[in-house]
Amino acid sequence: MRSLLTIIGIFIGIAAVVSLISVGEGMKNEINRQFESMGSDKLMVMPGGAGGLGIMSMMTAAVPLTEDDLKVIKRQSGVDVAGGMTYKTIAVKYRDETKYLMVAGMPTDESQEIFTSMDTFNILKGHDLEDGRNGDIVIGYDIAYTDYFDKRPGLRDKIYIKDRPFTVCGIVDKIGNSQDDSQMYITLEEADELFDMGGEYGMIMIKMKPNVDPSALAETLTHKIRRARGEKEGEESFQVQTTEQLMNMVGDILGVINAVLIAIASISLMVGGIGIMNTMYTSVLERTREIGIMKAIGAKNYHVMLLFLFESGMLGMVGGIIGVGVGVGLAKLAEFLAIQSGFAMLKASFSMELIFGSLAFSFLVGTLSGILPAMKAAKLNPVDALRYE
Repeated sequence: MRSLLTIIGIFIGIAAVVSLISVGEGMKNEINRQFESMGSDKLMVMPGGAGGLGIMSMMTAAVPLTEDDLKVIKRQSGVDVAGGMTYKTIAVKYRDETKYLMVAGMPTDESQEIFTSMDTFNILKGHDLEDGRNGDIVIGYDIAYTDYFDKRPGLRDKIYIKDRPFTVCGIVDKIGNSQDDSQMYITLEEADELFDMGGEYGMIMIKMKPNVDPSALAETLTHKIRRARGEKEGEESFQVQTTEQLMNMVGDILGVINAVLIAIASISLMVGGIGIMNTMYTSVLERTREIGIMKAIGAKNYHVMLLFLFESGMLGMVGGIIGVGVGVGLAKLAEFLAIQSGFAMLKASFSMELIFGSLAFSFLVGTLSGILPAMKAAKLNPVDALRYE
């Protein structure tokens, strides 16, 4: 019973470490996959200073991107195609029900291909927005296939934005997070008119020409846009990001979060190690006479020490095995719950390095925790040990 309680302290810590690392790595891999699907020949220009990331930065920036910025970008020699999108949260009505949803204005010129070529944006049913066909709207997966509205809208149904009717022409395949999957798309021209944007953009996407260095082009664009806006270096109200920079930024954020969570989980491992040490000290006291008998028939100090070290290491190993199993189960449960709640980006990833590393670490914790008790056992005087009790 004492050994079982000791093992619990180890397996809780290992379970926490395995589950947290696997979920963190899985999420990082999924985010990297989505960025890689954009292609290394893409650049993204977003409003907001350094450190802002994502749609919230685009929506809340004091200085938005404009048509003038897009013209500056298109004039650069390394730019093949460039186009902007706009976003706004607005009341959307379907039948007798009104919801506030994110509506995006999508370009219908040649720059539309930059957005639709991404693996995360695929038309599941119907067709995409087309130039000259105003009044069409593309809806996200959750709007069409979940109970977002009481009645699920489908192709050719009418959706109203500011009392203007739009006909559903397409449904986007599942992207992986509830925000994107509950989004709607109309033409950039109609969005500019409906939202009174005045030619402003929430984001500008750029496709580079072949054999152009992304970092060099990003630096050039930053310089050109900054000069056109009359801004000082280091005080830019916009960001030009390469796919690699976006991946690194997200990786750094997830790395910090993981490090904090693992540090917290490691406290449990430290407590478990102290539990093993306490158990082994008790074991030495209980086996004092047995140790004396072993030494009387020829056992060396290092024989006794190895026996106790092996026992403490096995306590840690057994706790690690149970902890890995529980950690895998917790991570898969978190993945299942995330998918059910519409956040498919959270996925667990189990590498062999993580599994075997956790087992080795648990054995190491157990062994290190048993060093002092093992040394005490090895140094016992045979005569005193035989007279014990």
